[in-house]
Amino acid sequence: MPSIQTINHVALIVDDIEEARRFYGEELGLELLPSFDFDYPAVFFRVNESQQLHITEWKDTMSFRGHFCMVVEDFVGLFRMLDAAGRIDVRPWGNVRRLPDGGMQMFARDPAGNLLEFASRPEEEIDPALFEHDLVDAAPGLYSSGREDGRGLGSSDATLHHGKNEA
Repeated sequence: MPSIQTINHVALIVDDIEEARRFYGEELGLELLPSFDFDYPAVFFRVNESQQLHITEWKDTMSFRGHFCMVVEDFVGLFRMLDAAGRIDVRPWGNVRRLPDGGMQMFARDPAGNLLEFASRPEEEIDPALFEHDLVDAAPGLYSSGREDGRGLGSSDATLHHGKNEA
């Protein structure tokens, strides 16, 4: 059986490639990379040494809850930037929160409406003033859907940081 080595890239669909290039390149600071010579608009960004984000322009319907997560160094700074831009979206997964493992979690929309999750590492110092904001839960916890359907592999020691290369 073949084994998966790594995730090479995540592909997102947008409705305005130039707006996406500005958001991911200038606002989030991702490095623009050469993309293949497609017959449709596409831009590639470097996330780290082995992972990329590919953006292509289509007239598709965006997912309400589907997302991917990026770990950031300055969670509070990113929160302030995204809040000022009106990009934080608490509708799909609730308020910004501290997870039980100590890491922070928030969700935001890119200009095309794609949902992005941003997380901090559990050991990152978080300015206590953040917890006074209306979009931030003061107590640690998880999103509760009210469905009471606990299928899956729930665990009290779960974390977003299982990687061998996690700092």
